Amino acid sequence: MSEPIDLTDYSFYTVAKVEDLPPGERLFVEIGDVSIVVFNIAGKYFAIGDVCTHDDGPLGDGELDGHQIICPRHGARFDVRNGKVLSLPAVVDIPTYPVRVTENDIEVGVPD
Repeated sequence: MSEPIDLTDYSFYTVAKVEDLPPGERLFVEIGDVSIVVFNIAGKYFAIGDVCTHDDGPLGDGELDGHQIICPRHGARFDVRNGKVLSLPAVVDIPTYPVRVTENDIEVGVPD
């Protein structure tokens, strides 16, 4: 198991209301200079950097297969839950960001 992250190292930003991101949908957001994609997969929220580590191109438009996102250009696969690379041609994990729901707001944390 991975170590729990220290949420005090993050600033959280409201990106949507719960009703604005139904299951199966994704939302593209910019927080500062960071491009992020937020997914609702079966009622759980995940946030990744919108970048494939293979070619630095956008990743968020890729097909979802369970918890895997598939790069739309070269087919690299990543786990949206933890950013782990799952298949070539990528060999480096993608960034992930903590997501929380406060009252009815979906919030994404970016490192301070």
